Amino acid sequence: MQNRINELFGIKYPVIQGGMVWCSGWRLASAVSNNGGLGLIGSGSMHPETLLEHIRKTKEATDKPFGVNVPLFYPELETIMEIIAAEKVPVVFTSAGSPKSWTGWLHQRGITVVHVVAGSLFAKKSEEAGVDAIVAEGFEAGGHNGRDETTTMALIPSVRAATGLPLLAAGGIGSGRGMLAAMALGAEGVQIGSRFAISQESSAHPAFKQLVSGLGEGGTRLMLKKLAPVRMVKNEFFKKVEEAELRGASAEELKELLGKGRSKKGIFEGNLEEGELEIGQVSATINDILSVQQIMHQIITEFEQVRMELVEGSKFNFGL
Repeated sequence: MQNRINELFGIKYPVIQGGMVWCSGWRLASAVSNNGGLGLIGSGSMHPETLLEHIRKTKEATDKPFGVNVPLFYPELETIMEIIAAEKVPVVFTSAGSPKSWTGWLHQRGITVVHVVAGSLFAKKSEEAGVDAIVAEGFEAGGHNGRDETTTMALIPSVRAATGLPLLAAGGIGSGRGMLAAMALGAEGVQIGSRFAISQESSAHPAFKQLVSGLGEGGTRLMLKKLAPVRMVKNEFFKKVEEAELRGASAEELKELLGKGRSKKGIFEGNLEEGELEIGQVSATINDILSVQQIMHQIITEFEQVRMELVEGSKFNFGL
């Protein structure tokens, strides 16, 4: 399973854990790295001093490569980047902004840069900006999402045709089968969020994990498009947003309804009714709360098993 993604990050498996707000602290990041993937700390929910603490604890917990996910709209962005550089974090995943703004600065400090996109046009712009790899994230993903609602299956071939950079697929992937499908479409690895969001090592509230592990198909929907599209669980807060959008609420009204700290209230503090509960569509296939070690073992074992079945034709008869 060696390819450009493994080589770029120095990891055993081309599996990257999403840097999710309120879920991706040092315990999750270090566990994924220790089990052969690339763990990411999610800085989007952290003050600078909190991020520094998580970086240092990750270093103590693993001697393997890890990274930090940085939304580029972050209000304390310069301080965050200075901390990352000073602590010699090897990899940064950027999102929600122009990769031109920080890629050169990070490269000058020896940091590998990956940018998250939701379309082939932005993939081309990311390549022009000099990033080392791209994550193409489809409509199925949890949290903030692309406005065009392009599914992962449609997005990956399009981005693959648009750029020659190492490519990671994200959105709706939580198993070895999903990983194999993404790689058949042109990706060289996967970024997985929801499956790790409800792992034992995730910093999400136990009540949130329990709720997600019981969601079925249709349990989430993309909302708040007038602000920033976000996929969320259908709860009481969701119903308020839905009602407001149906009556044509303005962006300002929706912003007031959302308020501050809504995702923290739900994901981290466990308020399942009034919190903004962000999770991907793949949650419908997740019905247990496992350790990172168990999750990684399942993904890699299933990937290899299904790949061999396809090669040998022992299970799939395509009539050829």
